[in-house]
Amino acid sequence: MASSPEDFEDASAPDEPERGRTPVWREILYVVVTAVVLTVLIQAFVARVYVIPSASMERTLHGCTGCENDRVLVDKVAYRFGDVEAGEVVVFRGPEAWTTNDFRVAPSTNPVARAVQNIGSLLGIAPANERDFVKRVIALPGQTVMCCDEQHRVVVDGKPLDEPYIYWQPGTSSANHEPFAPVRVPEGRLFVMGDNRMNSTDSRKQGGGGVAGTIPIENVIGKARYIVFPKDRWSVVSDHNPQPLG
Repeated sequence: MASSPEDFEDASAPDEPERGRTPVWREILYVVVTAVVLTVLIQAFVARVYVIPSASMERTLHGCTGCENDRVLVDKVAYRFGDVEAGEVVVFRGPEAWTTNDFRVAPSTNPVARAVQNIGSLLGIAPANERDFVKRVIALPGQTVMCCDEQHRVVVDGKPLDEPYIYWQPGTSSANHEPFAPVRVPEGRLFVMGDNRMNSTDSRKQGGGGVAGTIPIENVIGKARYIVFPKDRWSVVSDHNPQPLG
């Protein structure tokens, strides 16, 4: 049977390498870069994972020397559409009056190590370098907070708080609650405290305490919603409102 011109051309044409195909290594690089960029954008504007390196929120959030520190997902959108409420755990930028910091770690003097440290902070695998704190909101603008009543409870507007999240270190109890004079929270500010009451430098002490220890609402970065690591502690972060209703 006679061959057609098409058969002749196919048989005689040498194999040619495919042109215009992106190498596999470049495709992988594109995927990795895109994933990193999306992660940075999401953590900058929507939600961010923070490492908890401080024991001030024990045992709601674990953060201590020698333990596996919690990573928490902080919702940065929540307060764009709603107000901060009492009992919520928030991450915020410490005002100038606040000197002790929950998150700050000394930046490395090595430029490569410093870059790795910064990337780790953005991805939530290393403590942040910013002056960031994590505490629980105890009193809102216009409220008066003080400690303590006869049962050693914090009082807001004359009513004792219900605080099941408080952790008392071994050998301590509510009787060791450090008293402080009444503080009327200014407009636009919050009074915050750590759940580990005997090991938290918060509104009671920062800036000398009193009004100087309150924080601007505009400094709030977001609401701590979930513990995302380690896996055996996956859970929702408690936002129990300690203030009595009515």
